[in-house]
Amino acid sequence: MNRVEGILSGIASRMAAAWFVLLATTAVALLALYDGALPALAVIAAWLIVCAAAIAAIRPRLAAEEESVPDSLETALAFDFGDLPGLLDEIDLAIYLLAPDGTVLFQNRSASDTFGKFPLGSHISARMRAPGVLDIIRDTLANGRVNQIEYSERLPSERVYLVRSAPVSDAERPVFMLVLRDVSEARRIDRMRSDFVANASHELRTPLASLRGYIETLQGPAKHDVKAQERFLPIMLDQATRMSRLVDDLMSLSRLEAKAHLPPDQTVTLNALLGHVRDSLLPLAEDLDVSIHLFMPEEPVTVNGDKDELVEVFENLIENACKYGSEGGKVEVYLKPLSPSGAEVSVVDHGPGIPSEHVPRLTERFYRVSVADSRSKKGTGLGLAIVKHILTRHRARLSVKSEVGQGTTFTVRF
Repeated sequence: MNRVEGILSGIASRMAAAWFVLLATTAVALLALYDGALPALAVIAAWLIVCAAAIAAIRPRLAAEEESVPDSLETALAFDFGDLPGLLDEIDLAIYLLAPDGTVLFQNRSASDTFGKFPLGSHISARMRAPGVLDIIRDTLANGRVNQIEYSERLPSERVYLVRSAPVSDAERPVFMLVLRDVSEARRIDRMRSDFVANASHELRTPLASLRGYIETLQGPAKHDVKAQERFLPIMLDQATRMSRLVDDLMSLSRLEAKAHLPPDQTVTLNALLGHVRDSLLPLAEDLDVSIHLFMPEEPVTVNGDKDELVEVFENLIENACKYGSEGGKVEVYLKPLSPSGAEVSVVDHGPGIPSEHVPRLTERFYRVSVADSRSKKGTGLGLAIVKHILTRHRARLSVKSEVGQGTTFTVRF
């Protein structure tokens, strides 16, 4: 209980005690008058003496309590904001109204929910302890300037707030507003965008630098060297193809993000779709000496989805299983229906497996367990990120189980 509430509670309890004494004395006096055991004047005189004593006892204590009520509370209670508190409660921003000395006059519902209830009449520094925030508040209170700063909290979780302080009333009764807007999600997206641009630039810069080097060589020392041209041109084509795959994947991600909130409205039969994907990957599997086995029920298993996007999902998963799990010699694909209208598809390889510390990050853009291995197998680092985006749009989940030396299982659950 804060100080102000304690003062008010003390006043109330002492007044209640005084009233109890007065009522008890009155009841005794009435009984004495009714019985006629004592003279009426004596009873009335005794009753008046007790009443006077009770009042005399409580008045000094009440006066002391009143004197102990802080000026900040009087300041807070003196303000009449009319309908403003009700309006501020509807705003999804943490808002405090401050007196010129930094006393909190009002906090809206969002501020209470975010930072906890604040005692009326307390100084704002009791809640906002960040030096930068206190500096802008002091400057606004002293000079009436509008200030803004970004403020972050580490605990209980990392949050970032845009803090703005400004005067909101005239000079006669100055009131100041402190507004905190949560920009944590916006900053997280900014970091992701910066990381994405940096990674994409790096991935494109490497093959471009390689191409430039070969072109300069062919234009200079190897201008008339047929053997050098025969050796360099296939490498240049491979680097150009790598850039093309990367651009295609980036475009796929962009398209998926643009329609992330639009659920697909087609009906797709997974039996036929998985058969089509297996057939399209048979040449790759043969080159890697891997066999692809499908285990599916005879009855059709259908889900709501976009056929082309689901083809891309299972092409990615089965192709990765063939490339990175080729040591096992086979890839198994299991399809089973789930009641009432779901389905589960598991892609299992028997390769080297993935160390557990890498599993949670597999769907991050440009994340690779082994950069050299991925590039040697012509990966862009975006395949599983695309899979994740497609499945999110389909309201499906991707889970990964892997054991080093045993293999990896990717499971899609609709």
